[in-house]
Amino acid sequence: MSRFASLVAPPPPPRMTIAPAATPSAPDGSRGAQLSEQKLLDAKVRLHKELIEDVDLASLEALPPDQRQTQIFQIVSELVHKERLPITSQELTQFAAEIIDEMIGLGPLEPLLRDPTISDILINGHECVFVERKGLLEEVAVRFADEAHLLRIVNRIVAGVGRRVDELQPLCDARLPDGSRVNVAVRPIAVDGPLVSIRKFSKKPLGLDRLVDVGALKPQMAELLSTAVAARITTIVSGGTGSGKTTMLNALSSFISDRERLVTIEDAAELQLQQRHVARMETRPPNIEGKGEIRQRELVKNALRMRPERIILGECRGEEAFDMLQAMNTGHEGSMATIHANSPREAVSRLEQMIGMAGLPMSQQSIRAQIASAVRLVVQLQRLSDGSRRVTSIAEITGMEGEVVQLQEIYRYVRTGLGPKGEVLGHFAATGVRPRLLNDLRAVGVELPGANFDPSKPL
Repeated sequence: MSRFASLVAPPPPPRMTIAPAATPSAPDGSRGAQLSEQKLLDAKVRLHKELIEDVDLASLEALPPDQRQTQIFQIVSELVHKERLPITSQELTQFAAEIIDEMIGLGPLEPLLRDPTISDILINGHECVFVERKGLLEEVAVRFADEAHLLRIVNRIVAGVGRRVDELQPLCDARLPDGSRVNVAVRPIAVDGPLVSIRKFSKKPLGLDRLVDVGALKPQMAELLSTAVAARITTIVSGGTGSGKTTMLNALSSFISDRERLVTIEDAAELQLQQRHVARMETRPPNIEGKGEIRQRELVKNALRMRPERIILGECRGEEAFDMLQAMNTGHEGSMATIHANSPREAVSRLEQMIGMAGLPMSQQSIRAQIASAVRLVVQLQRLSDGSRRVTSIAEITGMEGEVVQLQEIYRYVRTGLGPKGEVLGHFAATGVRPRLLNDLRAVGVELPGANFDPSKPL
């Protein structure tokens, strides 16, 4: 019987290989030290395997965190003593933490998820992991033992939200318990092994004040957006992948009154709204028989029966755009959504195309009229070449002129060049246009200074 009889387990999952930290080339005198380090690494790998074989994960997970840590530390100490490893108490504590991560966490990903400087984790197969720090990508020395090990971690993630990923359903959107977004692609879609993208979210949602501090926009722009949201001005947040659309949507939503009922609709729930009266809904993929799928369009239709005052659509990308515009035009002013587009004008065109996907017998002019009457503001974001994110345009939709949706830009970001370190140089500027929505703001008792829209004055 195992010496860990109280924690006997079923057959083990694949063991984790701990990648040694990269070290500079050493002179001949230190080769012995390097060999000792390699022996220690090999011993750690053996201990991982032996411990995972002997420990019952279900029993371990049932323990409170403090008792779990103590239990693992005692078992690891016994194994280290048996192996006669030259390991310090600090290394022993670290080793015990790695084992806990492997058995009940996400293994090699846990240190990356705990690192607050990392915003994205990108896995290209079990031997190649990149992270994004401050908008720039860098490779890290994190490896999985093999493809099966990575798949086990992936399945642990997607199972947490009741989804699955395999050869029959090789694509999956999921989320971590903290709301971080996860996208997975496995074979046969992923040719060289599982592809995993994790978009981490800050433990503290970024507000408009913080976005002003980091230079994403100016105080005058933030004042216009915050008062517009409070005054129930329907807003679309537009931008490319990784430009900060969800962050901006979270920031804007903080100005919605706590007295309003909000309904959010997303593929993978990631919005971090601070109000108490929030009803969250999430799409569902088809089951193994190809049945049971619930799309965003069905959720938007259902949301209209839930007495919402505002509907917030995490990402509008299909025929649900028609139902969303219908809601915006029928008593749900102040609703918000994000859309993939490179400019406010393109965002309007994308909405037009997505409404066409609904297959309804509507003329192009009637579709554009729906957009012009429903949407008032378009906030354009862009991720620049140096990794920084900026609000590059705030535009107002003012109606129709003939068959054309009229847009007027209120603020823009003007690029002027590149700095010595590759940083993007530029400044924010007002266009001189006074937005028509100022009349709506006055109706709710808000008066913005005229100087905020004077192009001769710096923002």
